[in-house]
This record gives sequence, structure tokens and C-alpha cells, in this order.
Amino acid sequence: MAAEKEGERIAVEVKSFLGASLVSEFHTALGQFLNYRFAVQQKQPHRSLFLAVPIDIYHTFFTLVFTQGVIQQYDIKLLIYHPDRKEVAQWIK
Repeated sequence: MAAEKEGERIAVEVKSFLGASLVSEFHTALGQFLNYRFAVQQKQPHRSLFLAVPIDIYHTFFTLVFTQGVIQQYDIKLLIYHPDRKEVAQWIK
């Protein structure tokens, strides 16, 4: 999904994390995100890619030391969303 936020052009990779294992879902999401980010940088270098995750998953899994370390290591920008309300709760660059 491509959009514009406060004059910045962005792309958003939305993940739901509905699988049985959050770790497996995270590994899949991370691999896809890194591949998508590479593709976006090649075709639209002016666009930043964000990984969108549900707010409950963010609070239970993305705040863990391991997950935070991976996010920092790979410089992943996050968009935290409310799945039921279909609205953004937080942007984390």
C-alpha cells in the first residue's frame, strides 16, 4: 500500500500475525519486509517502507528485548494499527 504522510511518501506492508506461532510469523514478516524494502528502494527510492502490525501484537511481542533488537538492527519503521477500528494508533520511525 502506498500513501503520503505529512509530505513524506511511504509504502506500508500490513501484517496480521494470525498464525499459531508469533516467532514464525515474525520471521516471515521480517523476510518479506526486507525484500519489499529492497524492491521499493530500487523502484521508488524516495519512498519509505513501514511494517504495519496490530496493536495487541505490538504490545505483547514487539516490545520484547529480542524483537526490539531486530527492529533496531534492521532499521524497521513501524505503523501500529487497531484492526477493529481500522485506524493508526502510532507511527514509530
